[in-house]
Amino acid sequence: MAREFTRVGVVGLGTMGAGIVEVFARNGVDVTAVEISDAALERGRATLTGSTDRAVAKGKLAEAERDALLARVDFRVGLGALHDVDLVIEAVPEHLDLKQRIFAELDRVCKPEAILATNTSSLSVTEISVATARPNQVIGIHFFNPAPVMKLVEVVRTVVTSADVVSDVEALCERLGKVDVTISDRAGFIANALLFGYLNHAVGMFEARYATREDIDAAMKLGCGLPMGPLALMDLIGLDTAYEILDTMYRRGGRDRRHAPAPLLKQMVTAGLLGRKSGRGFYTYERPGSPKVVPDEYTPLAADAALADGARAIAKVGVVGSGTMATGIIEVFAKAGYEVISVTRGAEKSAKVCEAVKTSLNKGVVRGKLSETDRDDALGRITWSATLEHLADVDLVVEAVIEELSVKKALFASLDEICKPGVVLATTTSSLPVIDVAMATQRPADVVGLHFFNPAPIMPLVEIVQTIRTSAETSATARAVCAKLGKTGVVCGDRSGFIVNALLFPYLNDAVKMLEASYSTADDIDYAMKLGCGYPMGPFELLDVVGLDVSLAIQRELYLELREPGFAPAPLLEHLVTAGYLGRKSGRGFRDHTRR
Repeated sequence: MAREFTRVGVVGLGTMGAGIVEVFARNGVDVTAVEISDAALERGRATLTGSTDRAVAKGKLAEAERDALLARVDFRVGLGALHDVDLVIEAVPEHLDLKQRIFAELDRVCKPEAILATNTSSLSVTEISVATARPNQVIGIHFFNPAPVMKLVEVVRTVVTSADVVSDVEALCERLGKVDVTISDRAGFIANALLFGYLNHAVGMFEARYATREDIDAAMKLGCGLPMGPLALMDLIGLDTAYEILDTMYRRGGRDRRHAPAPLLKQMVTAGLLGRKSGRGFYTYERPGSPKVVPDEYTPLAADAALADGARAIAKVGVVGSGTMATGIIEVFAKAGYEVISVTRGAEKSAKVCEAVKTSLNKGVVRGKLSETDRDDALGRITWSATLEHLADVDLVVEAVIEELSVKKALFASLDEICKPGVVLATTTSSLPVIDVAMATQRPADVVGLHFFNPAPIMPLVEIVQTIRTSAETSATARAVCAKLGKTGVVCGDRSGFIVNALLFPYLNDAVKMLEASYSTADDIDYAMKLGCGYPMGPFELLDVVGLDVSLAIQRELYLELREPGFAPAPLLEHLVTAGYLGRKSGRGFRDHTRR
């Protein structure tokens, strides 16, 4: 039988501590909430009251429930008030010496059987535990912010944590309505170890002026379905907190360069640009603590002003290719009012593409997203062809053929001979260098990358990839076309992975390395990222959907171009691909899909 926790203590009543107090009190547990001073105690009380009042206003908590919740909380100054609690959770700032001092005092104050827990997100639970004479009763209970909302709790055991303590805490998490993942004491645990490498990479991308803050954030939200872009998330977390977590992970986690805080991050922290809490970080906010972003000197021009800057008129578009991506792109342009010439290799392939476009448009009609007239008009704008020469008078060509450089270069060399002067030539490659394709022509200034995401009719993002030879006029044209298509175009340089894949796939590769090291299970890692970070899919779910062979190919490209040791493909990923375990399409990847 798991022990009964009738009263718990919470030390530190900042945003996280007050949230933890609310979680326990909501679930009928009496709480002793402790701060260092009367002023800090009143701030913590105000945070808790504000949170519960908002819940009442939103209809998520009855007034009587709020009053009962607040009545369960005993606000006190000083650790001495915790002498009779069954469990203490420490939620003070991420400084090891501070936590060790608190745990030494808790060890003296608390009754012998009390469990002492830390909410640390990155520090060593083991190093904290040795400040006590009861390290076997010390455990990590890592809630996620905001604690009343987020379902995940990482339960972190050290090598000496008692098995009974672990099972008691797991049972408590279940009582609180949380999903727990139990893991050993390692830098960053699961969620932060995977999240902060990605966030730091995004800061480095911005620091190198590879893309704007708005485009980096939009790319990850729209391309991956994430709840927030990485730079906006850094502002929410606090740049000082992020720096401390990254620095701790770098020092404790084998000195992986990808966890070494980006130099810009240290500069911003030193300058007091800490994110939302200071009113300015990567973005500028209405006031300290406000979530409302206001324009500043880095805010881009209004879209209309930017698009008016030299864009060419585009009326007729050619799309080359017969796969799923080409089919979707044809539909997108035809629905947006462009005349489209679809070119495939042979009449049979043209017939299949035509049928696929008709089927997709008909589904739009059935679902009420498209009228029959709009469907018929879109189909009427499409000309089906098996001859590249029919592209002689188009204004834009979008290539969507197989992802092989030799094939694309040969195609662009042919287009260079066939197409009129001034036409924009675009490739939809997701991983190959656009400049290599551009230099197969005599007009590299007119070549740009337009990386649509699959399925093209649904996904709102297009990465506009500029090479060092792409003209400003060509880029402006690409931005204007994306706007007319109703897509969000994000501009970036011609670097492996562009924005989305360059940030996404190293994170996926890190997850595979974590599994390979037997640190946690695929299920728990997926739970951690979905429930702890709000991701729509866990890394292993996503890898099986994308295809392990595709993922490996992209990761290899990133590693070959950037030569970053941390980007080397995980051996487990390579072994699974070699074994033919490619994900859903083969029936087995990280999970067996034949039994579902």
